[in-house]
Amino acid sequence: MSVLLNVTLDFHSVYGMSLTILDIDSNFSLGEIERQKQATLLRLESEGLLDFNKQFVLAPVLQSIAIISSETAAGYQDFKKHLEENDLSYRFSTKLFQASMQGDQAAVSIQSAIKAIEESKLNFDVVVLIRGGGSSIDLSCFDDYPLAARLAQCIYPIFTGIGHERDISIADK
Repeated sequence: MSVLLNVTLDFHSVYGMSLTILDIDSNFSLGEIERQKQATLLRLESEGLLDFNKQFVLAPVLQSIAIISSETAAGYQDFKKHLEENDLSYRFSTKLFQASMQGDQAAVSIQSAIKAIEESKLNFDVVVLIRGGGSSIDLSCFDDYPLAARLAQCIYPIFTGIGHERDISIADK
């Protein structure tokens, strides 16, 4: 991550050099994240991957659902509750494929979950990727090019529920 800092640099004859951070410009970091996001979108579009996963014809009722999320995530619990308490009394078959949904390894963990879904040889109607809200930095793994390309090329249609309504990641596209 790139950051813009306001610092002072001091030298003490006994303790040596010291750097004191006076301020951090978060707008600079968010601007860099947006620049990388736009570059990723352009790359996906130029490679024909941006709308690639949208080619699937969906079943009239999606009943067999692979879920990529964390078992303890509130978003996952909410999703399961809505499925179980639907007004039409539909029954759904779901299988959770556990993944880390934030941090340095999140994108790789989600890609591993996709691989496990495809290798399971189970016949899913859809894969649902669920991650609740968070800061822009918490959700930045969903703008990762390798993850976005892998989602686009999944053998199942992908639905996403990431962040809040205002949070739009590349994975959502």
